[in-house]
Amino acid sequence: MKIVLLDRATLGSVDLSLFKRYGSFDIFEITTKEETIARVKDCDIIITNKVVIDKQVMQNCKNLKLICIAATGMNNVDLDFADKCGIEVKNVAGYSTASVVQTTFTLLFTLVGHSCYYDKYVKSKAWSKSSIFTNLDKEFFEIKGKTWGIIGLGEIGKNVASIASSFGADTIYYSTSGVNRNSDFRRVNLDVLLKNSDIISIHAPLNEKTKDLIKKEELSQMKKGSIILNLGRGGIINEVDLAYALDHYDIYAGLDVAEVEPMREENPLLHVEHKESVIFSPHIAWASRESRATLVQMIAKNIENFIKNKER
Repeated sequence: MKIVLLDRATLGSVDLSLFKRYGSFDIFEITTKEETIARVKDCDIIITNKVVIDKQVMQNCKNLKLICIAATGMNNVDLDFADKCGIEVKNVAGYSTASVVQTTFTLLFTLVGHSCYYDKYVKSKAWSKSSIFTNLDKEFFEIKGKTWGIIGLGEIGKNVASIASSFGADTIYYSTSGVNRNSDFRRVNLDVLLKNSDIISIHAPLNEKTKDLIKKEELSQMKKGSIILNLGRGGIINEVDLAYALDHYDIYAGLDVAEVEPMREENPLLHVEHKESVIFSPHIAWASRESRATLVQMIAKNIENFIKNKER
């Protein structure tokens, strides 16, 4: 088998040596659209995180038998054409739950505790010059007794809800699919969640039901001083409307995702007047050291199972 990994840079410093047991293994740090066909035309197996494998690419791959997506989302592969060609496509799921849950709370605590402000305050030696032992310029609140609204109660959402409840929050959720009937937490419609939640976290996929789910109208319903966290996909919150809301409403946001990634320099969220009202991380919630190692193991398992099935 000839195996090609097209965007190793998206996986970081994880050990990839186990792929060599299945055949020859070529690694490319980054692959542009123009480079893709030349790099995969003779391979049996493609491993891609975000490089697009479309009809044109597959038509030029006479030996291609398996596409392994190094992620859960499969929108970078033309699944219908792959099926017509008899090319199997395998993704991975559930590898990053703990990492995303942890990052959700990292964003929350950074906002609630004003960590950036106080870190700067101490490092500037302003505290050293203070006449009192503390600083109360920025008030923070406790999660206990607050309402936490979850948008998308999948595996990640359920874990966040459970931990939020352990902090003493009243946890409610909105089902983006409309079919979730989890009895552990109270299901509400979106308007109720927005109007009553002190903290809102999004853990939903991007699809026709969630695209622009949160727009200006929805943002205007949020409680004063409330926080919205997006750990799902950037297109779920309208970014132009969120930028307006951050400057005109008393709300805060923690964002791990953007509609276009990497985030463009002209993104309105980078140009809000009230810069302390939003914090970012560059789509890293999935990427703990442990989750990336698990991801590689799961890709390898997909390849192994594929080879075993072909040998039967």
